[in-house]
Amino acid sequence: MSPAALLARLESSGKLSPAALANLRLWLGAEGLPAWAAAAVAELADAGEWSELEDRFYKGVAFGTGGMRGRTIGKVVAPSERGDAPAGSAPRHPAVGAACLNETNLIRATAGLHGHLASLGKAAPRLVVAHDVRHFSRAFAESVAAAWCALGGEAWLFDGPRSTPQLSFTVRHLGADAGVVITASHNPPHDNGFKCYLGDGGQVLPPHDAAIVARVEALGPGAVAALAAADRSAARPVPASAEAAYLDRLCAGVADPEVLRRHAPRVVFTNLHGTGDVMVVPALRRLGVEPALVAEQAEHDGAFPTVRSPNPENPEAFALALAQAAREGADLALATDPDADRVGAAIRVGDGYRVLTGNEIAALLCEHRLSSLKDAGILPPEGSPAAAVVKSVVTTPLVDALCARHGVRCVGTLVGFKWIAGKAERWAARLAERAGPEAPGLPLRRRAPLALRHSTLFLIGLEESHGYLADDGVRDKDANASAVLLAEYAAALRARGRTLADALDALHLRHGAHAEGLLNLAREGATGAASIRKLLASWRASPPAEVDGSAVVAVTDLADGSATDADGEFLPREDFLLVDLADGRRLGIRPSGTEPKVKFYGFARVAVDDPDRLAAARAAARAQVDGLLAWAGKDAARRAP
Repeated sequence: MSPAALLARLESSGKLSPAALANLRLWLGAEGLPAWAAAAVAELADAGEWSELEDRFYKGVAFGTGGMRGRTIGKVVAPSERGDAPAGSAPRHPAVGAACLNETNLIRATAGLHGHLASLGKAAPRLVVAHDVRHFSRAFAESVAAAWCALGGEAWLFDGPRSTPQLSFTVRHLGADAGVVITASHNPPHDNGFKCYLGDGGQVLPPHDAAIVARVEALGPGAVAALAAADRSAARPVPASAEAAYLDRLCAGVADPEVLRRHAPRVVFTNLHGTGDVMVVPALRRLGVEPALVAEQAEHDGAFPTVRSPNPENPEAFALALAQAAREGADLALATDPDADRVGAAIRVGDGYRVLTGNEIAALLCEHRLSSLKDAGILPPEGSPAAAVVKSVVTTPLVDALCARHGVRCVGTLVGFKWIAGKAERWAARLAERAGPEAPGLPLRRRAPLALRHSTLFLIGLEESHGYLADDGVRDKDANASAVLLAEYAAALRARGRTLADALDALHLRHGAHAEGLLNLAREGATGAASIRKLLASWRASPPAEVDGSAVVAVTDLADGSATDADGEFLPREDFLLVDLADGRRLGIRPSGTEPKVKFYGFARVAVDDPDRLAAARAAARAQVDGLLAWAGKDAARRAP
């Protein structure tokens, strides 16, 4: 069947939305569309898979808080996509569709990024390309690099899987104009993505994001067909010196290497089949920590066969690591997600282990960072208003309390680490302007006094979804460096006969037992997107007077553009509601920027000053959060079934 005949059949079916049909016209009418792609559309129609076709074509892939992500393997795989791939393996070809992550959409994104840089005067822009272990990641990375070179740019390509933070560092280290990493972070195995960086090593921020999106949307599938055949040997390998520089930077982040070496904790580490082993393991070994690796999860595998989800936010991902930790008597178990920007941790508590939440890790890392910088004489004992911790607005309020105690600013940003990194970049730019262009690149001991005098000293960035950054040589969350910091804190505590569990107890006794929770409600496809919009619209039109038995005292809508941060800067508009209750609890409601779901964040605090009552206070705070999220789930089902 010809593409024209197929399109006529689809238009007459009455099964597809006008938006889906419009995208199908673009795709099926594009010159150079592979024969297997057109055949896959026909096969899905023949099988009556109209919902699948609708989900693949009802929209294009857009940039969110983590770049561009989507299915690279459909819910239903057409025979032409499966090809000659063995049963049980990934298909031979990625899913065809405007809303899918496939070569066509990746090259459109690449061309849009290149065009944007060209419009800024970059005649031959330089790009660094990295990829994780996911299905099609290597092929996608090669396509991006080849297309970039064909467009007139220069490209470096890593020779194998590398982490997202290493890509961010390498962009800055090589003086590149942009970077791309092919990853969908901790998403399910069927997803992949295109994460885009500019020359500062940070994810794309306004107004660049909108400008790039506009260029991408102006490029139909046919406009990039020739780039799919570009020479894949044109890209250069990333030099070994750049790899060594990142490893050096990881190790240099330790405030007291001798304490870490002399009191090295027993650490079990799993990369969950992803890229974390590439740098975490050599960094720990160089610092005197010999991690015990979870052998069953060490192999790079985009199917992530030993876990339901390759996400260290989920305690189930720690099952094998905890079993090994118990056998070996480990002090600490660490896990990184596929692109090693997120880290999870489990600590020894008595005779067992407890998986920490992302908020608990954030509080521990914050306390360690501030205390260790004071001990090292880098931060004044009383703190400084010119030093700041940056966190997302949905990260635990315990961090705010720690900053107040240590005498430093706590700056809240929107969800998405690009906003945290953006703060670090603006402060670095101010430092360069006032203290000289070489100042931001100086070692911390030399840079800190200049930053405290002329700008703001970035201390650490924290996000409740297990993302942390303590080295502003990188402009994204860094699980590699965070794993090293957790090992360092465990060693420092061990030197004093204490543990990470003791440290967390001390924080709660001093600042109150904090509990946080997250409820994810999945809403996939076109109907799911409509349901999420309906839910937020309903809240805005008729907010409740009471939530879970407590009166609503304030509703902050970040979409209205009136909210400001601790620096007095206006927060960008975001589809996000914060609800404060009379009993001190808080509820956040936010559609995910990278996944088809809506997220509810719950916060509670119970005061406690008696160690014997700490467990009860934590249980009470947890019950308050659980009640809040249970109420939110029922309310969502009523507002947008």
